[in-house]
Amino acid sequence: MGHSGVAEFWANWGALAYLGAAAWAFFEGETFVLLASAAGRATGLIDPWILMFAVWAGSFLGDQTWFTLGQKYGVKAVKKIPGAEKQLNNAIGFLEKYGTAFVLTFRFAYGVRNVAAAACGIAGMNRVRFASLNFIAAGLWAASFVWAGWFAVGWLGEKGTLWALASIGIVMIGFFAYKIIRSRRKTLLVAK
Repeated sequence: MGHSGVAEFWANWGALAYLGAAAWAFFEGETFVLLASAAGRATGLIDPWILMFAVWAGSFLGDQTWFTLGQKYGVKAVKKIPGAEKQLNNAIGFLEKYGTAFVLTFRFAYGVRNVAAAACGIAGMNRVRFASLNFIAAGLWAASFVWAGWFAVGWLGEKGTLWALASIGIVMIGFFAYKIIRSRRKTLLVAK
């Protein structure tokens, strides 16, 4: 979904689009938040403050869910996700080493974000402590990406932003293609 696609989404769905942004942030969402924010700056259709609070709530609730799953079901919950066991071990290692700093920053760390909240639950972190740190961290994350997208349009201009977003999209497609090819090769090698 490109810059104009996000603006079109907002034009068609109005206030419900903010709920969509919150739902997207529940699972992930940096790219979507950047695109929505940049589209908002370029078109005037998206209020950056409402967007920030929507994705803040979505991100907070998503990681609270993962924390609860980790706390309740332990490692079994994460083992269902391909490749997550290694990420879980990395996340627990970072949590043990950095504690509070890890919880405040794991949203910005590629490779552990998906399982970091579950790792906090599995490691036995206090629920209230995690919720407090998670609330702060979700706010920092939301503000960072909304304002990065907003100011990118001002700094790069609309055309420069489109080129930057297209470049990011191409890199992401290349990365996923690499992962798919690598996974298939491993499968073929194991099958032989």
